[in-house]
Amino acid sequence: MRKFKVTVNGQSYEVLIEEINEKEMGGASASVSANTPQEVVRSEAVPAAPVQEKPQPQSSPASPAGGTEVTAPMPGSVLEVKVQPGQQVKEGDVLLILEAMKMENEITAPCSGSVSQVNVTKGGTVNTGDIMVVIE
Repeated sequence: MRKFKVTVNGQSYEVLIEEINEKEMGGASASVSANTPQEVVRSEAVPAAPVQEKPQPQSSPASPAGGTEVTAPMPGSVLEVKVQPGQQVKEGDVLLILEAMKMENEITAPCSGSVSQVNVTKGGTVNTGDIMVVIE
């Protein structure tokens, strides 16, 4: 058993993980437990899914030299865009709201500056790594 500390949305959990070999995988069940909440999740061994090649990202407008690109941390839908080109932002200001896995995620400015590009619109979708906003 190996012990790991995992932080999810600011909440820390201690997780125990048991390493098993391929012989043990045949019909054996795996278990995961966390200190908070006190419950054990069990699942049957499932064959690994075939690895698919990751599609090439769609071309995005090029960012100007020296600009800071704010990329999508996960795939999702844009619920609200709170900035527009030319607007001044401070580090930590909310740029947009991204819905992913039925959760609303505030995407914040990693630095202070002027918004030079907004490459998303309300209701649009993004994939992981897509450039959403550029700050100069």
